[in-house]
Amino acid sequence: MSRLAVATRTERLTGLLPDALVLLVARIGIASVFYLSGRTKVSGLLTIKPSTYELFRSEYALPLISSDLAAHLATYSEHLFPILLVLGLLTRPAALALLGMTAVIEIFVYPDAWSTHLSWAGLLLPLIAYGGGAWSLDHLLRRKRS
Repeated sequence: MSRLAVATRTERLTGLLPDALVLLVARIGIASVFYLSGRTKVSGLLTIKPSTYELFRSEYALPLISSDLAAHLATYSEHLFPILLVLGLLTRPAALALLGMTAVIEIFVYPDAWSTHLSWAGLLLPLIAYGGGAWSLDHLLRRKRS
């Protein structure tokens, strides 16, 4: 097969998967991981469960930050940033915040879960690099400003 034929086939396959779709799937995919985790930490809308505080005192204990503050930051982050990602609003900062959270989890909480955390990073890094894509509020707001 000639290089031209391979290039043409590659272009056709790339056209079937628009960047906007790839970035949308990445946004929704990683948002669901964090949002569902956040929902396990609360009852009702956003009332942090006593078991969440205990979890942060024991299993999730972090250096340099109190367990109660860590419980609040993690729980609210796991709700706010995924919502922003689904909307495609402030995509890069939201993805960067979740990548930072992933790094903290990997380093201090579950260092043996590197393959899971690497898959999360694999969804977050394109969002940091390229933003939310054409099917995002970021894109719509940028177009409106222009």
